[in-house]
Amino acid sequence: MKVLIVYYSTYGNVYKMAKLVAEGVSELKGAEPVVRTVPELIPQSVIESREEMKAGKQMQKDVPLVTLDDFKEASAIAFGTPTRFGNVSAQLKNQIDQLTSLWFEGKLEGKPAGVFVSTASLHGGQETTIHTLMAPLLHLGMIIVGVPYSVKDLFTTQGGGSPYGPGHIAGLDSKREIDQQEAAICHALGRRLAEVGLRLQNT
Repeated sequence: MKVLIVYYSTYGNVYKMAKLVAEGVSELKGAEPVVRTVPELIPQSVIESREEMKAGKQMQKDVPLVTLDDFKEASAIAFGTPTRFGNVSAQLKNQIDQLTSLWFEGKLEGKPAGVFVSTASLHGGQETTIHTLMAPLLHLGMIIVGVPYSVKDLFTTQGGGSPYGPGHIAGLDSKREIDQQEAAICHALGRRLAEVGLRLQNT
């Protein structure tokens, strides 16, 4: 069973979260994580003018772009994004907007889906971004999966993460590393998506 982890990342923080979600998927026997990114919309000239953006893109240079077949073949999907003024990034939303053909065919109906996010600040819109992204996922017929409070790190996190999904506080310079609690919540989402996906597959 494949679990698709599709994300957009400017500086590499959401990419690092995607790898942690993939590790959580791999904890479950029979589940295979598939990590994919989406096309960039920022002009190359802008990226080249900023060293931190160039470094982030170099970090992800070997990650394939997602295809419609990736969405079709996945039994569960995790969507990752930085926040943009409390909302999903244009790059990830652009990809979701291109799923119309799968929506017409009902190809994503009944598949579990989760969301993970990164912000610069503590109150930078993690929860509003996840809530906003849930709307198109429900339109696609997907089953929303969060992180329950049986994951004890939700009680102790000093960074990001909520029952709505994993979160990371990257700092104003986007250089704060993912801490232990944030990583554990990422693992938990990946593992839970795999568990739910396998259960639905076997019913």
